[in-house]
Amino acid sequence: MIRAIVLAAGASSRMGQAKAALPLGSTGETVVARVVRTLLAAGLPDVTVVAGAHIDAVRNAMPAFEPRARVVEHLGWAEGQLSSLLAGLAAVDDPQLEAVLVTLVDVPLVRPDSVAAIVHAWRQSRAPIVRPVDGERHGHPVVFDRAVFADLRTADPRVGAKAVFATHASRRLDVTVKDPGAYVDVDTPADYQRVLRVTGTPAESPDRGSA
Repeated sequence: MIRAIVLAAGASSRMGQAKAALPLGSTGETVVARVVRTLLAAGLPDVTVVAGAHIDAVRNAMPAFEPRARVVEHLGWAEGQLSSLLAGLAAVDDPQLEAVLVTLVDVPLVRPDSVAAIVHAWRQSRAPIVRPVDGERHGHPVVFDRAVFADLRTADPRVGAKAVFATHASRRLDVTVKDPGAYVDVDTPADYQRVLRVTGTPAESPDRGSA
């Protein structure tokens, strides 16, 4: 079994408001709702969203009437991204879990077929880490096999998951994915404006006074 974790716990300080709650597309679908929809469309059985600094905004931005998606609160979100990943892992781990697929709420444009390709590559190889690459770029989502769970849990928080990537570099599987959405991070208002143009959303400026 493989489960999906979306990291959405940060303060979004460069954006000025919760990235997860920003609208995308003509329907007004939020960033986090789009990420959840993409993962479910790719065949993941359920999605756990880890929220922290903007817990209420994330909860309100989740897709409505979707029992396969949930939000877990991470009170220690300020400890860094690895701590959020571990909070998600703690929420989904059970004896049947073979791997987790981890992505960032900052990466909303990745296609379902790209996600499915990463999962398929893991199922075929059972590599400890599987990630999308395009030349020198590497993106999301990333699959962590159960074989590296202990390494994640004992990694130096100051280094984060990069230490685990380094430890397993010789066995890591890089999958060529020609999907620009797998490599587009939405971190700043300028990033958001570029994404709006891609999705055909009417241009707007994030309200820096919002939470």
